[in-house]
Amino acid sequence: MKIWQSNFGDTLKFFLMKAIVIAKPGGPEVLEWKERPTPFPKPDEVLIRVKAAGVNRPDVFQRKGNYPPPPGAPADIPGMELAGIIEQCGPEVQRWKPGDAVCALVSGGAYAEFVTAPAGQCLSIPRGWDFVSSASLPETVFTVWHNVFQRGALKAGEHFLVHGGSSGIGVTAIQLAKLFGAKVFATAGSEKKCRDCESLGADRCVNYHESDFEESFILEGMDLILDMIGGDYTPKNINLLREDGRLVIINSMKGSKAELDLRAVMQKRLTITGSTLRGRSGEFKATLAAEIEKKLWPLLESGQFRPVIYRQFPMVNADQAHALMESSEHTGKIILVNE
Repeated sequence: MKIWQSNFGDTLKFFLMKAIVIAKPGGPEVLEWKERPTPFPKPDEVLIRVKAAGVNRPDVFQRKGNYPPPPGAPADIPGMELAGIIEQCGPEVQRWKPGDAVCALVSGGAYAEFVTAPAGQCLSIPRGWDFVSSASLPETVFTVWHNVFQRGALKAGEHFLVHGGSSGIGVTAIQLAKLFGAKVFATAGSEKKCRDCESLGADRCVNYHESDFEESFILEGMDLILDMIGGDYTPKNINLLREDGRLVIINSMKGSKAELDLRAVMQKRLTITGSTLRGRSGEFKATLAAEIEKKLWPLLESGQFRPVIYRQFPMVNADQAHALMESSEHTGKIILVNE
């Protein structure tokens, strides 16, 4: 085997791993199971043997060539969340050691046998949880905690609406908002998905194929809306918000351009904001991880929050997982597993 020197001075053996690689922009069929050099951790990183990885909508956008990863992330290996076992630690890592079971948020590269992750973006596997369930957590809980509770400032007793309630983000937002005392509403694309949302804690869910959500919820009014749709949902969201309401936008699946009545924004003193997580700094994500572990892990370990896993696939069949994601027939998370 070829021997190489790591950037923190340890001599390591160079070896290859298998990973799902985006051969070229396109449909699910461009995902290929190929050999790639196993990454090695930087001083503040850990090397994780991936047991399971979550599939997320940004992975699909990246595969299509519409969402390049941030600098430093693998350009052709998707995957932003995973669970596994730490194999090696950089010299600056203090909390973790080889053999620790963790889940982690990364900027890319999780569809593989090994991935590196900043130590601060790793969380312990919740007590009683397995690798598959834990792999469903990082992207969703980081996104929901920051956008619903930090940026959106959701309070007990408020009315909260999440669009795409049956998505991974949606099922997480519904459960957490309910646990923290909000009255929860959702939209979803079928009657079955609406019943799924209500079984998770939504007080009411509207099938957007059958009913206009603005008309359905106008008498309720909303204090906070989490929107991943954009486009023509925007003016309807504005109309639904109560005085001092907040609209938090985390995606724009129906388009990034929208018209809205600024008079309503002023008269109701509305706040319109949004965020993306992938490009945020490691320091930001580490701080967010620490708060999530303190505030949310007790809920997970007590069974008050449950994972919603729709289906799992062998890692080598990532193309099938992506096809399922694009069909939008699922409720909850799709997970890839290294067998």
